[in-house]
Amino acid sequence: MNKIGGNRNYGYGKQMAWAGKKALDDRYGKGHHGSSGSHEQRWKQFVYFAKSHGVNDARKIDQSLLDRYGLHLKTQVDQGEKSVSYAQNLLSTVNVVLATMRKDKVLSIKPVQWVGQRSHIRSNIPATLEREALTIPIAQLEAKDQTRTALIALLARNFGLRFKEASLLNTKKAVREAKRYGKINITQGTKGGRGKDMDRWAPVNSKQIALLKQAAELQDKAKNFIPENKTYKQWYDQAHYQWRTANRETAIKGFHDMRAAYACERYETLTGFAAPVVAGERLASKALDQHARTILSQELGHGRTEVIASYIGSSK
Repeated sequence: MNKIGGNRNYGYGKQMAWAGKKALDDRYGKGHHGSSGSHEQRWKQFVYFAKSHGVNDARKIDQSLLDRYGLHLKTQVDQGEKSVSYAQNLLSTVNVVLATMRKDKVLSIKPVQWVGQRSHIRSNIPATLEREALTIPIAQLEAKDQTRTALIALLARNFGLRFKEASLLNTKKAVREAKRYGKINITQGTKGGRGKDMDRWAPVNSKQIALLKQAAELQDKAKNFIPENKTYKQWYDQAHYQWRTANRETAIKGFHDMRAAYACERYETLTGFAAPVVAGERLASKALDQHARTILSQELGHGRTEVIASYIGSSK
């Protein structure tokens, strides 16, 4: 039986999201921006789910709620909305925060059991590697006056952006950077504590500048794509629903497919050879391959080149 003693959220505060942050401060130290910051963002997603199921106090979390969360994430993985690795991270965060709050490990969830074993090496070719694959879903979105979602997909495909990065992109500023430097700096919505204090430049060509100008027209005076009357979470849910609906008859899954397609296309530009996942093997020399992975890790906003295998395939 779960222990329900102590004050609300096991004494960490009245609000469950805030309580999780304080628990992480206890575990990692106040002001730590590495693991703690990532866990904090992932914990907020669980809190949102828990509240939607009537739970707003960590003391009331039980195994049934954790299992429902596991099933919820499994469905998102199956539909291509989340990667296995990210879903595992979300579940691991719940374990970390609850263990810290409760001071035990009685209540937990097994990530592998619910969302499967993660693989860091991509084995399937991105569905949007051939740009024609985007024609139908983009047309369907525009026909339903969902141009904002269509542009997010196009920005992800053309610049290798995550959904949040594309949503928060100040396109007017990006147009100015593109014209002046021939590249744009991605600073908003990035992962792992990166952002304003760390440059992440992505190269641009004339077609990409044309896309940025189109996006800037829609964005108008706003500095991002999130509708004024919606929170980021509400916009996320709306855009992903629209994207799923537009792609029911295609092989395209989540927005992340466009990011992988960009990486494969960029790899070929950098090396002159198809990405390993496309060719079925590494065709570039080991040195050239590693050089391309180093550039891609910077352009995609990762700190380690090993992560790039999840976009373009093995380096072996």
